[in-house]
Amino acid sequence: MKIAIIGGSGFVGSALVNEAARRGHSVTALSRHPENIPSDSELVTSKSVDIDNEEKLVEVLKGHDAVLTAFHPGRDDPNQYDDYVEGHKKIQAAVKKSNVDRWLVIGGAGSLYNEKGKQLVDTPQFPDEIKEEASAARDYLDILKREDDLEWTYLSPAVVMNPNINTGRTGEYRKNTDNPVFDENGESKISVEDLAVAMLDELENGGFIQQRFTVGY
Repeated sequence: MKIAIIGGSGFVGSALVNEAARRGHSVTALSRHPENIPSDSELVTSKSVDIDNEEKLVEVLKGHDAVLTAFHPGRDDPNQYDDYVEGHKKIQAAVKKSNVDRWLVIGGAGSLYNEKGKQLVDTPQFPDEIKEEASAARDYLDILKREDDLEWTYLSPAVVMNPNINTGRTGEYRKNTDNPVFDENGESKISVEDLAVAMLDELENGGFIQQRFTVGY
């Protein structure tokens, strides 16, 4: 399969690139900083692309079987909310213009629901330092749910998914749709490597077309 991965030099994007190449897919890794894309696999081609340049982005995406995105404007971006939402809308439009039908988005956990039916981002205990990006990811999911043409999938990670989760790639995880997956200790967590496994499994098997799902141990 020929896959384009947007944000391929980031924390999540790098894991997607490595997992896709591990499975033998041909990968076009796209980033504003392609020199930071870690893979040296002959299956991976790195390219510099600015999502604001729609014409170039469309041309690069043409001919791929699927587009995966781990786009994030960065937590130091003073316009993080708007840049997150508008950036994803730009990518969505470019995917459609490139005639690629399959589009998979790594989103956030803040839009998941707790046992009382409240989205996590709206609960008092949600961390203030990531509330803006979580709100943007939640609001973009609402926009994406109105997309009828693309075969999209939105993957929310577990509540805890960061570099401190050192489980590595186990290949094991459990799935849910709108509520977090908790382990036997009552924790919702997953490594970035297993998040990438889940995303590539979804790409290959297609269990959540035009749906959101989430994973955890």
